[in-house]
Amino acid sequence: MLNTVKGMLIEYALSIPPLVLVFDFNPQSLTRTRTLTLRTGSAPGTRGGYDFALPTETARVAQGVTVQPESFSLDILLDATDRMSDPNHPDYSIACQFGIEPELDTLRTMVEPKAQGPGGFQTLASLDLGGQRAFQRSESASVLLLVWGTHILPVFLTSIRITEEAHLPSLVPYRARANLTMQVIEGNNPFYQVEKVRQVIGAALNSGRTVIGGIF
Repeated sequence: MLNTVKGMLIEYALSIPPLVLVFDFNPQSLTRTRTLTLRTGSAPGTRGGYDFALPTETARVAQGVTVQPESFSLDILLDATDRMSDPNHPDYSIACQFGIEPELDTLRTMVEPKAQGPGGFQTLASLDLGGQRAFQRSESASVLLLVWGTHILPVFLTSIRITEEAHLPSLVPYRARANLTMQVIEGNNPFYQVEKVRQVIGAALNSGRTVIGGIF
């Protein structure tokens, strides 16, 4: 049986209430997707890319490229069984009464639009508790930090799909699987810059290993 590790989603904002979700997930179930759109010619001989022979000519093989932000899709398990069966657990009473509803409500709140109020604090836009000025009433998506192993990535949570698998007699769920889809925020922010540096270092380590191994 595969071991699970802890992952975390944290809202990066001055929010009321602050949103944090800690979960277990199987690392083998995480899918990372990145797509590119290439611009090449329309003539029969250039549809797959322009001609080249030397490495110095590769820059003109495609006339341009558009890179889509990387997206994540992962399945997480939310289960209150252990908490409900251990009277000494600090969350025992909450789990017995509410199951995993607090976690599910956190996920739903993370995908709700937010409005900025006085002092920079954010609240759910649907509560209409923002300021009276136009810029304070504008809605925005939550910026979240996906903490996964050594990675801390800024993301938007773009989709959630929840499958409830077990319920208390009150029909409150205590076990569910959630599929989360996230888009990485690839801008000039400290979290993504650190990830890019880590990526370059990792690629350099792989290149060094390949050369030492005698592939070339």
